[in-house]
Amino acid sequence: MSARSGRARQYESSGQLPDQSGSPPIADSSETEAEGLIFYHMDLYGSKERFDIFPEEPSGQADRSRGNSRKEPVLSSEKIQHSQEAGYDLEKEVAELAKMYGLDEDKEKELELLGGHPQTVERRWPPAHTQKAGSQGSVYSASKSSSPVKDQSTKQQGLPGEASQDEDQSKARAEDDAESRTWSREGLSSGGMSDERSSQAVSEEEETADVFCSTCKMPIRAFDKLFGEHRDHEVAQLSNAVESEKEEIHKNMCKLEEQIAQIENFASHLEEIFITVEENFGRQEQNFEVHYNDAVQMLAQKYEEQLEALGEEKRQKLEALYGQLISCGEHLDTCKELTDTTQELYLENDKANFMKAAVTMVDRLEEFLRKEVDLELSTLPDFEERKIDFSEVEQLMNSINTIQAPCAPVINPQTPNAATGTSLRVCWGLFSDDTVECYQLCYKPVSNERHGDEQAEHMLKVKETYCTITNLLPNTQYEFWVSALNASGISPPSERAVYVTAPSPPIIKSKKIRSCENAALVCWESRDINPVDSYMVELSKLTDEENDDTITESIVGIPNCEVLIHLQPIQSYRICVRALNLGGSSESSEPVLIHTTGTYFCLNEDTAHPLLAILDDGFTIACDELENPECDLPVYDNSFTRCIGILGSLIPFPGKHYWEVEAEEDTEYRIGVAFENTPRHGYLGANNSSWCMRHIITPSRHKYEFLHSGMTPDIRITIPPTRIGVLLDYENYRLSFFNADIAQHLYTFNSHFQHYVHPCFALETPGILQIRTGIAAPPWTALP
Repeated sequence: MSARSGRARQYESSGQLPDQSGSPPIADSSETEAEGLIFYHMDLYGSKERFDIFPEEPSGQADRSRGNSRKEPVLSSEKIQHSQEAGYDLEKEVAELAKMYGLDEDKEKELELLGGHPQTVERRWPPAHTQKAGSQGSVYSASKSSSPVKDQSTKQQGLPGEASQDEDQSKARAEDDAESRTWSREGLSSGGMSDERSSQAVSEEEETADVFCSTCKMPIRAFDKLFGEHRDHEVAQLSNAVESEKEEIHKNMCKLEEQIAQIENFASHLEEIFITVEENFGRQEQNFEVHYNDAVQMLAQKYEEQLEALGEEKRQKLEALYGQLISCGEHLDTCKELTDTTQELYLENDKANFMKAAVTMVDRLEEFLRKEVDLELSTLPDFEERKIDFSEVEQLMNSINTIQAPCAPVINPQTPNAATGTSLRVCWGLFSDDTVECYQLCYKPVSNERHGDEQAEHMLKVKETYCTITNLLPNTQYEFWVSALNASGISPPSERAVYVTAPSPPIIKSKKIRSCENAALVCWESRDINPVDSYMVELSKLTDEENDDTITESIVGIPNCEVLIHLQPIQSYRICVRALNLGGSSESSEPVLIHTTGTYFCLNEDTAHPLLAILDDGFTIACDELENPECDLPVYDNSFTRCIGILGSLIPFPGKHYWEVEAEEDTEYRIGVAFENTPRHGYLGANNSSWCMRHIITPSRHKYEFLHSGMTPDIRITIPPTRIGVLLDYENYRLSFFNADIAQHLYTFNSHFQHYVHPCFALETPGILQIRTGIAAPPWTALP
């Protein structure tokens, strides 16, 4: 141990600071002794003032003075007093720095790292710049020696617990001595610390590392971040750094596993290619053999054909020459016979016999000489030059290195929802290893039984094994077949498959919709000629019309063009209809709105009298003239002919139904209900199939009749109603009339309705009736 360290311990035990001359100091004033160890703000270490606090010797002078005692710098009383007035709080500074660098989550751990508690931190405070020279380590030891001075000052002030304080001071002095020796060794480590001690220090740093320096990529102590060489570096908590590294390693492992999977897949693909090469070689070898055998067979066939033709030509030549030779022999025999006969005639002596034989002989000679003798060859000895046509053989030989024509593809049946109203998606497959350049898809509409005309075919060429055909007719069947093509030719066509397009959107008959508080009857019509499989109704309850929030339900499997839907009272619904077939679903129809606030029906125009007009709103009827009710205007089969009336649509819902009719006081009318089969040539209320309220004006008063089968009770109404309420109660077999203006009950029919009824309306004088539907029954309509 150097003399410098010995003096440091001596000063620590005496509780005094050395002066600049190096001689033992005299105890300072009580104020200085009370202040004890002084710490400076860390900003001071980065300023020029640090040279005043911790002066460094030049390297040459340090070398000359090595081994000798050195002068220890002493803090001036002015700077000590300035630090005391600044009121620097180490614990607060450490907390701020820890919070700045994210180390405040475990403050106890940081304090333990730095010494356990603020007092211990004060005793172990090593400024970073004091560790470069042995003299600075002495300054630290000297600063530490002021702690007993502070304790002595405390004793002089007469604080209680002196005995315990003495023990604590003894322990503190022992710890200070150990720490002083430690920092002295660290101060001299650059010049004389052994390798063994260096390795121990490094291991201690590694053991106490609790943060990770992102700049240096190494774990460090929190103390090094606060006051060491890493204080300007970016750091993270060691646990977070570990998690981050683990996550990065996990990502890399995932990438490595993906790469391994890709390589394994590629290796499997290479094995498949290896097997495919062997299979292709076998097929190509077999192809060579087949082609060469075909070529040899074709050459042998050509040889046989040419040899047979040559033999036939030889036979024909020989037959012609032999026939000509036979004819020549016959000619020569005739000539010789005539010559011999003529010579015998010359030897005849009897003149009479001579003349007889001469005349006959002359005739024979003249007849023979008149015959032409063919002395030209009928055929030439040369044969026709024959050439063998090797084009087919050459074509066969050239096709050895080409692929074969593909086999016929297999077209798939239609899958559900693979069609729209104007398009179809057709798929097929090729269950062979043949090479295909493209496919030829053909289609045509299926011929209708009623129209036997052959439909035009259409053809498309596609590369894929699927195709979407557009511009088709809705709900129409089409026939498809496909062939595969390559350089060698085209395959046979596949079997034909029938596809069908989706239907057209239905058209909802909004004027024929009927509804009440708990149900609705919706009717529609199909725009397709061909029938569909079924219909689907999409029901949306409007919960918020402004925001268009809906709750959607679907009713499927509807076979006809109407459906009765059960609804909830006092709600609004949006209804759409779709048509379905094997190809899929059509687009939605135009939506209609239904409000279940009351009974809704419409007027049946087919039942209206010719003089009765329905205005644009569809719920107001008018009549301008009544001169000839039985006029000759065109009428429908279902129209009223005598009563100027009209029927509303059928109300097919059980329960109560309410509607109102508005009329002027001077208008004569009939309103009520009637069966479907009520006579069209009679008046409403005059038969047993209708019930109505009649208003007529007599010279003395307004007369009201409640007619059924031509009968009416004697009832007088003093206040003429201009708004009549009608309540139909199927369950209680009632039909009631009210003066809705004053909530007055007028009359009630009690009748068992065997069938559902129609609302009915009629005018007996020119006027207007306005019908109001879809309104809830007022409370005063409830009868006891």
